[in-house]
Parts: sequence; C-alpha cells; structure tokens
Amino acid sequence: MMRRSETDHPLLYEINTRVWLREQARSKTRKAPSLANVPDRVLDELAGLGFDLVWLMGVWQSGETAVREARRHPGLQGEYRQTLPDLKPEDIIGSPYAIQDYQVSRQLGGRAALAQLRRRLGRRNVGLILDFVPNHTARDHRWVFSHPEFYVSATEELLQQEPQNYFAIETVRGRRILAHGRDPYFPGWSDTAQLDYRQPALRAAMIETLLEIAGQCDGVRCDMAMLVLQDVFARTWGETAQPLDAPAAEGDFWAEAMDAVRGRYPEFLFMAEAYWGLEGELQALGFDYTYDKTLYDRLVHPGAAAVCDHLRGDSELQGRAVRFLENHDELRAAQVFPPDKHRAAALICYAAPGMRFFHEGQLEGRQVRVPVQLARRPAEPLDRELHAFYRKLLAELSHPALRRGRWKLLEASPAWEGNCTSEQFVIQRWDAGGRGSRLAVANFGPQQAQCYVRLDLTHIRGRQVVLRDLLSDAVYERDGNTLLQPGLYLDMAPYHVHLFQLSPTPGLEGPQQSKRGRGPKP
Repeated sequence: MMRRSETDHPLLYEINTRVWLREQARSKTRKAPSLANVPDRVLDELAGLGFDLVWLMGVWQSGETAVREARRHPGLQGEYRQTLPDLKPEDIIGSPYAIQDYQVSRQLGGRAALAQLRRRLGRRNVGLILDFVPNHTARDHRWVFSHPEFYVSATEELLQQEPQNYFAIETVRGRRILAHGRDPYFPGWSDTAQLDYRQPALRAAMIETLLEIAGQCDGVRCDMAMLVLQDVFARTWGETAQPLDAPAAEGDFWAEAMDAVRGRYPEFLFMAEAYWGLEGELQALGFDYTYDKTLYDRLVHPGAAAVCDHLRGDSELQGRAVRFLENHDELRAAQVFPPDKHRAAALICYAAPGMRFFHEGQLEGRQVRVPVQLARRPAEPLDRELHAFYRKLLAELSHPALRRGRWKLLEASPAWEGNCTSEQFVIQRWDAGGRGSRLAVANFGPQQAQCYVRLDLTHIRGRQVVLRDLLSDAVYERDGNTLLQPGLYLDMAPYHVHLFQLSPTPGLEGPQQSKRGRGPKP
C-alpha cells in the first residue's frame, strides 16, 4: 500500500462490483462472477492507466430484506425501468448500503476471493478501498435481533405518525420500534436500521467491525461520514430517540475509531463522503480525504468565478479534497456536461490538488446512471473522442509535477480595458523544479475569451520557453521575460483547454517569435 508521502494526489477508480463482475463473467472469462476470476489484463489496464487505488463498491453481504424493499419501493420502480427498459425481477438485487453482514458476499466469491484479488492488485502497486457504512445496518443484521439497544428506538406513537421513518421488530428483548437510517433532510431508507452512537457498546462493536475490514483492504470510503458526528447525530435524533439506560458516550466516534485502526494498521486510509461544509471538521478528526461536492456543484452550475473562489480556499483542505465529476450517486458526467464543457470541467477538476476520483464508465462516456439496487446496466457505445482525451489526461496526472509539485491557482488579468472575458478562465500551475512544470488552462465560459496570466516561475527569466500542449499537437515558443510580465497571452474558444508542458531552452533566442511562426494563439 502506498504511503501518503509517496503519492499526495492519488488516482482512485470506483467500480460497481456486482454489475462489473457479471459483465466480466459474461463477456470475457465465461466463468462465475467471482472476485477470483477477474482477468489479469483488466487489472493490468487499471494499473497502466495510473490508478493507485481501486474502490470495489458493494462487496459486503446483503440480505433478503434489502432485496424485498428494493423490489417494492414505489419511488424506485420508474428509475429502474428508465435504466433497463427490459427489466427483469432478478435484475433487482437490493442496495449494497443495506449491509446484513460485513462478510464478502457469497455471490462474489467470499473472503478468499477478495484476498486473492487484493494480492493481485498489490503486485501492481494498486491499493484496495472498500465500503464502511457507519450510520446504519440492514434491517436483518443480526444486531437488530440480538442487540436492539445498538439502534435508535422510538415509540409506537412515532411509528404511527411517521411510518416512513420507523419500523416494528421482534427482538430478544421483545417488540421494539426502531428507526430507519436517514439523512435528516430526507425520509428514512426503508431497508436500513439506524445505529445509536450514544451507546458505548455500539461504538466498541463498530470499531471491531472496522478492524475486521481493515485486515482485508488498504482503506475505506465511509458512507455519509458526517451523519455520526456527535453534534449532527444529536440534531437529527435528539428529541425523538428514547433515553439511554446508561451514560452516553462522549466525543466523536471517528477520532476513537481511527486511533484504534491506525494503531494496528498505521498506513490505513480513511476517505469520507461528506457534505454541509463539514469537510474540515472530519479532516481534523483524522480523515485523509473528504469529498469535494462544492467543486462539483460549481462546475455544473455557477461557472469559472465560483470555481476559482472555491479553489482559493484553505490549502490544507484543498490538498485533502476528493475531486470528482461523477460517482454512483451523481448523474453521469457525459449526461450532465456537453462534450467541450465536459473536457474543460475534467481538466479543472483533476488538475486541482487532492485525490483524483474517477468512476467506472466515465472514461468511456457512459451516460446512464445505474441505481445501486440493480445487477445489470444497458449496453452503451464507446465515446472514442472522450476516451482518447481521458487517456491523455490520465497519462499526465501520473507525472511528478502533477503528483508532487507545488500547486498554485493563477489569476487571469484582462487582455485590455473593458474586456471582462478574463473572468472565464481557470488557470492552475504545478511546478516540480527540475522535474518539470505544467500549466492547466481552461476557458470555462460560453464566449471566446482573452487574458494575460503571469507565470511567476523565476527560472524562465532570460530564456525562451517552449509550451507544448499535452492534449493536442500544438507547440509554442515564448520569451520567458514576457511570460513573467505582462504574462502569457491567451485567446481561447468557449470551453477550450490546454495542458502545457513548460520547457525553458538553455538561452534567450530572440524576441517572442515561435520557431513555427506565430500560428494560433494558445
């Protein structure tokens, strides 16, 4: 497993395991859909693309309750059929986030198959990330019956008033009314039971579960991690949860849990799905990386100025952000963004510091988001142009400058008085000294735009600088002194991008004239 000091801006690839393995079995190996049967060439390709981490989403055992709830949930039926017009009952296999047991699913080959796959990934220097769902379990998890005190309990009156948020169950302690797991802004998830983080015994049991998981992988993606923060939990359940029989646990669960896991596995990685501006709090508790939903939202809606405002934020927080354009919860990037804007958003997103997170199918331009309850997805054509772009981008994201260089958001200046199009630019510079420099430039706006940008690289003074666009065949030469002041002049079409390699030549070769002629402006 890599150490964070070795790769500060790792590349992560999320796989919908249950769907992916069925496709592997059907089209490539003709073997059972087991983790043990993934072909070497598939793992070789992932490693060859530069991914440091693979997140196998949905490997844990789910139960019949999750399947039953998924098949009868009225709000999901339309989404299923929109995804699969030829939907069959067996396509609906239940949510992987209603976990009955933290054992590798029997349908995926069990624990031995996962261990074998982890070893094969490790030989390729690829780490394994798995799910940890702290907020809830499946309704048919063994604790529901044997330890109902581990869950948020309520009254018969609340069950009558809010049947969408509570359920009745017979336990070893008699009939109980338990809460469904939920986000406080939405109804409960009907296939789950809400854990009670006020209970010291529950916390101890969850830490034991985490230790068991940590022995099987290199890190965890913690689902809705902010929901178990002490203040969030209190706001969500404070007035409805039944009183405890013993003193409540103090402090936040995460600090205690991460101390326990890292005491045994010092390099273990914790990644938080996080929202509501709580990323800094979770990082302070020990998370290595936290989701950056804000950047995603600003790429989708407000535009360049809002993106730059966000990237100007706290540098420590930025360096530990998880940057993404899609995941299993969001719509597909190729559906959300038109092609040119998609490429611009991708360059902005993945040239930013932090973890670079890609979702299976994103590189190929898939447009159909698959509900996590389904075992199958529709066939879609390969977007060859987008695929070629992503392969070039991934190749550059593995370069030392973009891995361990110094990052800076550069400010675009108006090309002339009264020209406001400079506000459309997002320009990021990475410098690794002798290992090279990169300049990621995007006109993230709907108009042709012009600006100057000062490159602030002292080693280019008095030298000619070759700017080679690594996403195309364009090459330019500029005078290093001019690049320092007034700066590199840019005149770019809407949503056009460059990823420049900056190569100073040994000495000054004359005025700012390209050896290939002036050509198009970068």
